[in-house]
Amino acid sequence: MTSMNQNNAATTATATTVTVNKVKAVATWLAKPVLLTVLLALSTMAGAIYLPITPVPITLQTLVLCIIGLTLSWRKGVASVVMYLALGAAGLPVFAGFKGGWAVFVGPTAGFLVGFIFGVAATAALKHVFDVALDAMMPERSLKKTFVRFCTYAVASIIGTIVIYAFGIFGQSLLTGMPLSTAAATLIIFMIGDLIKAFVASAACSGLYNALNKKRA
Repeated sequence: MTSMNQNNAATTATATTVTVNKVKAVATWLAKPVLLTVLLALSTMAGAIYLPITPVPITLQTLVLCIIGLTLSWRKGVASVVMYLALGAAGLPVFAGFKGGWAVFVGPTAGFLVGFIFGVAATAALKHVFDVALDAMMPERSLKKTFVRFCTYAVASIIGTIVIYAFGIFGQSLLTGMPLSTAAATLIIFMIGDLIKAFVASAACSGLYNALNKKRA
């Protein structure tokens, strides 16, 4: 009986350890996505500028989305955006203009919200491909490599931003009845600003990448 009790206790202890390790692994995996989800929400809630030519506001969302794509894997990046959208769908005022709830998903900005998922995934996937290729072609550390990394990050960010705009323009046209050409024309001013944000995010993330790798070297 004593031996059986000891075996049961050992089995229970092992099961508990496995469960704790799994919980720790999940928590570790979610740590960065959760942090960047909060940052995305705060960047949106910080303020939005509305222009009379379009119902889509100017925010810092695209800057944070580029950072998410450049610092997380595509899976973690998508998880971060999905958590952000889930918070908004649940009614929390994390969308532009302190809005929340399902109504936003049938409004003029719905296409952009959906596009966030695919834009971040595109940026993260391209960034990974570029990193692997760059490290293979230029294994040594150099100023040239730093500049090339910045350029590849900028390309990944711009392509991700284009993906977001593709969804956004189509969604705005579909939900408002506005012709695609008109919807695209009203968003040109946003595109210019978001290109600048893409370069800012690329400079920050490529610099962070080099700084972290310098410490590890």
